[in-house]
Amino acid sequence: MTAESQGTLRFERAADLFSAYPEIAEDMDALPDPEIGTLDFLDSLVRSPTPEEAITLAAHALARRYSVWWGHECLRHLDAQIDDTDRSMLAHAARWVGEPSEANRVAAQTAAMAAPAKTPGVWIALGAAWSGGSLGPPGLPAVPPSRVLTGRAVNAGVLSVLARVDQSSRARVLAGFVQMARVLARQS
Repeated sequence: MTAESQGTLRFERAADLFSAYPEIAEDMDALPDPEIGTLDFLDSLVRSPTPEEAITLAAHALARRYSVWWGHECLRHLDAQIDDTDRSMLAHAARWVGEPSEANRVAAQTAAMAAPAKTPGVWIALGAAWSGGSLGPPGLPAVPPSRVLTGRAVNAGVLSVLARVDQSSRARVLAGFVQMARVLARQS
């Protein structure tokens, strides 16, 4: 298995990502060929009968901080589909991305957990909240989040905002989101 990248993309090969994080296979039907690159697998998913799996892969394939930023940008791209609560949650996520401190992570967690519904923006804030630290309240023993929770939260946020898009535009918007992930993945 190849070592996890220090860049924006966790692994160059998709099989290495699935090997390091086997829980991802619970979120997807498609599994990568052992030699396929992560970005090539991403492209094949967009062309598959279930292109939404490309969103799932992108959310998990990007390093946590970049995954949250990508989710943030996907939602901002569909600003008409989100509300002020979502925008507030995105502000928490953006603060954490800009300065991934424990204080910013806890602020995102506190705000997201207090939200009355798990809207797209809440899921993106949870992606930041579940990036590390403890899921439990201060003063109690640490409860570290699962290594896949950030990807799962970002996936939920992006897919839930995508579901708000008119069916006639959904494929185009999904392809745009995947292209944004590709561009971000090349930043490393």
